Formats: sequence, C-alpha cells, structure tokens
Amino acid sequence: MASSFFMIGMIILTQTMVGILGNISLMCSYVMLHFLGYRLRSTDLILKHLIVANSLVLLCKGVPQTMAVFGWKHFCSDFGCKLLFFLHRVGRGVSIGSICLLSVFQVITISPWNSRWAALKVTAPKYVVLSIFLCWILQMLVNVIFPFHMTGKWSEKNTTEERDFGYCSSIVTDKSEDALYAALLLFPDVLCLGLMLWAGSSMVLILYRHKQQVQHICRTDTSSRSSPESRATKSILLLGSTFVCFYILSSICQVLLALFDQPSWFLVDMSIMIAACFPTVSPFLLMSHNSSVHRLYLAWIRNAKSSSIMRKV
Repeated sequence: MASSFFMIGMIILTQTMVGILGNISLMCSYVMLHFLGYRLRSTDLILKHLIVANSLVLLCKGVPQTMAVFGWKHFCSDFGCKLLFFLHRVGRGVSIGSICLLSVFQVITISPWNSRWAALKVTAPKYVVLSIFLCWILQMLVNVIFPFHMTGKWSEKNTTEERDFGYCSSIVTDKSEDALYAALLLFPDVLCLGLMLWAGSSMVLILYRHKQQVQHICRTDTSSRSSPESRATKSILLLGSTFVCFYILSSICQVLLALFDQPSWFLVDMSIMIAACFPTVSPFLLMSHNSSVHRLYLAWIRNAKSSSIMRKV
C-alpha cells in the first residue's frame, strides 16, 4: 500500500515539475521574442494567459497533492486551503476560456474576405485584451462560492459530513444545492466547449476548401509549403482536440467523485493526474508547432553562428 502511494506521489510530482518547466520555458520564449523585436500575433497574447492559467493549475493542485500523498496533510491553513482551491478553479476556467478564444479568433483570422466574418477580421484583434480580461473576471465571479464549500485540516469548524481530499476537505451539503451549484459551474464550460467544437469544425472546413483551391490552381506543385495561417490553425486544432479529450476524462472523474461522499484515495489521485495532463502536455505541443517559438530558435542559431564566426576572425 505504501509503495503504491509512493508511485502515485512520484507521478504527480513528475507531472508538476515537467509541466511547470515547460510553461516557464514557453513564457521565456515569448519574452525573448519581445526583446528581440519580433512582432507577435494577437493570438500569442492569449497563449501567454493560457500559460499563466496552466501554471496556476499545476502549482495550486499538483504541489499540495504531492505533499499530501507523501504524508504532509496538515501544512495548509483553512484560508490557504480555500485560496488554493479558488486559484485552481480560476486557472482551470481561464484555460478553457483561452482555448475557446484561440479557436474563435483563429476562425475569424483564416476566414475568406468574402465570408460573413470579413468585417471582424480587422476589428477582432482590438478586442483580444478585453476578451481575456472578461474571461478572468467571469471565472473569478463564478468560482467565488467554491471556497465556502472547502475547509482545511486546521479548521475549527465541526462538520459531520465531508469529503477528504488530502490536505483539504469539502463540506457535504444538500444534493439539490450541489446540483444547482454544479449547473452554475458547468454553464461556462459547456458554452466554451460548444464554441470550441463549432470553431474547430469551421477551421477544418476552411482548411479543406483552401486545400481544394490550391490543388485546383496548381496540380503539379506537390512540394508547396503550407502558409503560416494554416500551420497556426493546425496547431490550435491539435491543442483544442487534446484539451477536449483530457477534459472529458477529467469530467468523468469529477462525476465519480461527486457520487461518493467518501471517495477512495485512488479516485482522488487519478482525477488530479488526469486534470494535470493538459497543463503538462500543452506547452510542449505549442513549442513543437508554434512558428513564433521556431523563429526564436532560428534567431538563437543565427546569433550563435555569427558569434562563432567573429571569434574565428
């Protein structure tokens, strides 16, 4: 039994460390691009906020749960427990909202000029900052009730029924109240998922039509490279589909946790590992498919080559 807890703790710790290093590396890449004078796209600002949201999820869930698995369950005060769960929920919500915004803005960007989205192609980038700000505010307002259902191990409140999550516990309330609160939390997620599915299908359709047009215009040119917009669209499609897969698995675990008043430790740890998969994987997906990051690597290689030539001279 002790060996299984040790293995789970090592998996969560590895996930957290790899994910945090990946997100920090990606953020440093954008900072370097900014200092080198590269002009970033409007969607790159959304990706920066996605990195911050992913880091919040990993820090506020992965680190405390790792400590709880290794036996340090009483390190967090009641206020600290509420704050950690609140920041985790906000980070998770902003992560969903950021991918939704990425998908919608990318559809507008790659849509033809003769489409109904043509008028938004010029004005949409102006509303990126406002959209991100509203996303943060909405998630804070929706999840502000969440801390009131959590209590720390050092809390002096006497609660007869509670679900144990290691370093924190949730107060078991009336089923009808739980259902109402769950509906309030799920509404923004379902809305974002619906927009993501619509945007994803629209991007696939636009790419397919573009491919057909290119094949019709130039049938003999088989070595033509895809445009930067096409590569960025494929990157966002890969990111969105990866998120949807992990979100479905995480939602199944959350439903199972809600069904049991005293869920098993295995189910609690499994839900945390699945929830941490996307924040861990996403920075590496972006670094391998993002043209902005590739430009940084090319600039670094050029600077390295020029410095070596200068030394030889």
